[in-house]
Amino acid sequence: MAAFPTDHHEWVLPAALEQHAATRGDQRFVTSIDEGTVTYAEAARQVRQVAARFAELGVQPGDPVAVLLPNGLDFVRVWLGLGRLGAVAVLINTALTGDFLSYQLRDCGARLVVASGEARDAFLDIADSVPEITPVELAGWESCAEYAGPMPLARDIACVMYTSGTTGPSKGVLMPHAHCYLFGIGSITALGITDADSYYITMPLFHANGLLMQLAAALIVGAKAVIRTKFSATSWLADLREHRCTVTNMLGAMTQFVMNQPPSPFDRDHDLRVICPVPNPVAHEQAWRDRFGLREVVSAYGMTEVNIPLYGRLGHSRPGTAGLVLDEWFEVQVRDADTDDVMPPGELGEIMVRPKVSFGFMAGYLGLPQKTVEAWRNFWFHTGDAGTMAEDGWVTFVDRTKDSIRRRGENISSFEVESAIRRLEGVAEVAAYAVPAGEEGTEDEVMLAVVVCDGSGLRAEDVARHADGVLPRFAMPRYVEIVDELPMTPTQKVRKDDLRRRGVTAATWDRAAAQPR
Repeated sequence: MAAFPTDHHEWVLPAALEQHAATRGDQRFVTSIDEGTVTYAEAARQVRQVAARFAELGVQPGDPVAVLLPNGLDFVRVWLGLGRLGAVAVLINTALTGDFLSYQLRDCGARLVVASGEARDAFLDIADSVPEITPVELAGWESCAEYAGPMPLARDIACVMYTSGTTGPSKGVLMPHAHCYLFGIGSITALGITDADSYYITMPLFHANGLLMQLAAALIVGAKAVIRTKFSATSWLADLREHRCTVTNMLGAMTQFVMNQPPSPFDRDHDLRVICPVPNPVAHEQAWRDRFGLREVVSAYGMTEVNIPLYGRLGHSRPGTAGLVLDEWFEVQVRDADTDDVMPPGELGEIMVRPKVSFGFMAGYLGLPQKTVEAWRNFWFHTGDAGTMAEDGWVTFVDRTKDSIRRRGENISSFEVESAIRRLEGVAEVAAYAVPAGEEGTEDEVMLAVVVCDGSGLRAEDVARHADGVLPRFAMPRYVEIVDELPMTPTQKVRKDDLRRRGVTAATWDRAAAQPR
């Protein structure tokens, strides 16, 4: 029997939960490290009750409901409960406050918001700006009868997730049930997930990686999921060992934070068989294999709008690449960003994607038909990401197309600069970006904003010295500044525009001043 239905009309996650409740009801489904465990049968019953609770509150199929909940069992109940009802879960970053939060709440059209903890406090702070939205408690669902209405269809909208909005206000991505399901299928296929696996999830569930690539994958195959409220590098290995986890994903600086932990005699004493880190530079893959003894390190590429069309392959080590196309469900080409012509193998262009299966992609941007059409120019979705495709089909992500730096006639990839700087011990996070070159008359100068690890004592001069040893001359940074943190979007991408606007400050180390010519 296949791990998932081949008929995409059956790709509805609440339906998968019901099926497993009937066939493996006593098996553990989700363990929340801070709360406990629910089985498949318990989860299905609770989801039906939560669906009934929302129906009591007047929520109808198709209605949007804003969700401001941390990782945990309540999040799972609300997400699947709204899905079971056929309503639309608008999943909002719990770290949003002020105008960022009020914008998304107004934009999504919800009249109810489910919130708890600090996120509820943040909502109450801006409640006057969204008087049409009422906060509701989840309490009371335990006494509700179980909802018995029809399942939603695969083409119905399951949820809305907001993009990072690096070049403008965040855009709500309309995500059909089949689209959400396909995220999980990609992980199952590429990582070889079965019902014997235990998925360790530390990323926020209001993002597609934690919720769909990981939790949905576990749900579809009837595996186990272990959820931590927030990622903790110091707890990472202990959690893996205690809960016998076999698969996990990493994103961005999470890998470096784990690598920065002191070596332990337990580094290789665990059941983890595969990890999916994004990005996956050579040095990191080597450390996963050598230090932690992992047999499989598999990269991936995707975005909320287009699903995850690229994955590495089990048994094939290709660090630094994004992967091969999952060509049963997607087409991917690298095309000229201006003309949309296909680029020759190995030549830099924009990564463009389109689906092969109905409703396996976003249905559009919420309330923004013009932006939707712009993104779909010439019937290819334009990701805004630069990359190359080799003769053998392996795709390498190079940079956001707008993040390249031009200096002294050379185009410089900020991604490549950042990857090189991250190899310096003591660097926790780094962003490379362009600042005006000033009187020298060249297009840009390279500037680095660097977050250092606690107690490292790393100075800007040390970073520059390392850069000089690992970067070509044209890519060497003129400016380096040690900062407490990088400005981030709600989806944890660096706000390069904020850094560019900030530019050079009194605290910035300047190569020209330090080494006068």
